[in-house]
Amino acid sequence: MNLKIKKILLKKNKCKIVSLTAYSKSMAKILDKHVDIILVGDSMANVLYGHKNTHKISLENIIQHTLSVKMRDKKSLLVVDMPKGTYNNIKHALKNVKFVLKKTRCEAVKLENYKKNHKIIEALVKKKIPVMGHIGYTPQFKKKFKIAGQTSSEVNKLLQEAKLIERAGAFSIVLECLSPSSARLITSELNIPTIGIGSSSGCDGQILVTDDMLGISGFYPKFVKKYVKLDGIIEKAVQKYTREVKSKKFPTIKNNLNG
Repeated sequence: MNLKIKKILLKKNKCKIVSLTAYSKSMAKILDKHVDIILVGDSMANVLYGHKNTHKISLENIIQHTLSVKMRDKKSLLVVDMPKGTYNNIKHALKNVKFVLKKTRCEAVKLENYKKNHKIIEALVKKKIPVMGHIGYTPQFKKKFKIAGQTSSEVNKLLQEAKLIERAGAFSIVLECLSPSSARLITSELNIPTIGIGSSSGCDGQILVTDDMLGISGFYPKFVKKYVKLDGIIEKAVQKYTREVKSKKFPTIKNNLNG
């Protein structure tokens, strides 16, 4: 087993797991110093490409961005989202996941849960491929946003999904937009770590879309905390640059190349 994954597993019930998304080398190098997991998420569909959902991201998109992120210092665990339509069945999943691993040398993949996806996870794990599960609000398969786990029947269903994913061999599981009580229950019932997004502090760790928490995505659901309003800082820098170019204050002699 990958040493980084062993460290993630050992954090269960001991210390919180810190996760963020990245799509480029420059961002990944900053995150790598501080986080446990970097996810090359299909959220790039919204953040980078302006799509309304995550459905149009291709395997090629994911691979190219992962190759960029991979050039970090490699302290954190690199996990890659498998795009919608790339793991429809076991044969399909094995082919595409192996292709991603071969091209990127990433350390794990993430699959959103849909119907009997735990069987696909089991098949991947048997091939010694580390898998992160994902339940609750699964953007690849659910058109309408809804908080999961608000009734006892929903909670029981989510718990059974989580246990099937754990039994299949996943090393961790994302809980997206679960009610706090259901997130706490599932976390307490599993031996593998849970990574929450919009699912309260009751999870073993947290993940956010980096562009959201930096204040540059333009999309800020209630569960996001903006740690800085970077859009305003960037705008001021661009305004200053524009003024200096127009007034001929930039470039100066200091910026000239010799020769």
